[in-house]
Amino acid sequence: MSDLQRDLSTGDKSSEELKRSSGHEAKQRKWQIWLLACRLRTLAAAIAPVLVGTSLAWADGQFSLMPALAAAAGALLLQILSNFANDYFDYVKGVDTRERVGPTRVMAAGLLTARELRLGMAVVVSLAVLDGVFLTLVGGWPILVIGVASIFAALLYTGGPFPFGYHGLGDLFVFIFFGLAAVGGTYYVQAGTLHLATLVAAAPVGFLITAILVVNNLRDIETDARAGKRTLAVLIGAGNTRRQYLALIILAYSVTFLLWLEFSFSPAVLFPLISLPLAVRRASSVYSAQGKELNSVLAATAQLSLQFSLLLSLGILL
Repeated sequence: MSDLQRDLSTGDKSSEELKRSSGHEAKQRKWQIWLLACRLRTLAAAIAPVLVGTSLAWADGQFSLMPALAAAAGALLLQILSNFANDYFDYVKGVDTRERVGPTRVMAAGLLTARELRLGMAVVVSLAVLDGVFLTLVGGWPILVIGVASIFAALLYTGGPFPFGYHGLGDLFVFIFFGLAAVGGTYYVQAGTLHLATLVAAAPVGFLITAILVVNNLRDIETDARAGKRTLAVLIGAGNTRRQYLALIILAYSVTFLLWLEFSFSPAVLFPLISLPLAVRRASSVYSAQGKELNSVLAATAQLSLQFSLLLSLGILL
């Protein structure tokens, strides 16, 4: 029994006190709902590329604290915006139903109204724009292009007249924006330039973040197909989606050797190999897990992405 329920049953509080208590609990619940809508477990995918981009800038003697922090804030805001937009548009389009086996979606569960979620998206976009103004003043028009494209990508993944997440293009866009653009943009806003080595170092980050989406789409393959959401998983089938996940894991670890052998990084850039046993377990889980069991695989893949990026960042710094 909650404190409020206990007070109601014993009559120990005045009506005014009870109203204040009820309002306080309602506010607490609302914040918890908004945190649920943010999907905190997914935010590691936003921080990972910023860590790698910043470590590359540091290694080149170009580290700058404020642009690095602004890049991290922008990445988090874009991830939250994408989460809000997916929650909203998937419900509006009839994709999220009671048959959904993934984590709770706040609109489908009736926890937030459409108006509240639209307002939330507007607030996040506004904050992202303010953050982007600072980054643009520092990095110039390339950062402006990346920022505007990223905001539109977050909204159009499931929204707009041609939601690319509904047409098998989600995996490609995640790789581009959460891998190449996020790492490259973080480096550029600090160094003012961009090298091929930076984009190569961004590739494994993009591969592993894309692997998170692959698990998500594998889990939802049946409900997405019935709702007409043609993700790449729906188009190629469950078996090939599992092979895609395995290929992304292999590519991520293979690129570290390329950085060492072709781009003059020290052998320390191979530090991500320390996490290889975890990656093997994740790949094995993808082949054995079904339905709701894939929720834990998704969370574990997000953790693997962050661990890989931390180890890669350390290797770059050394």
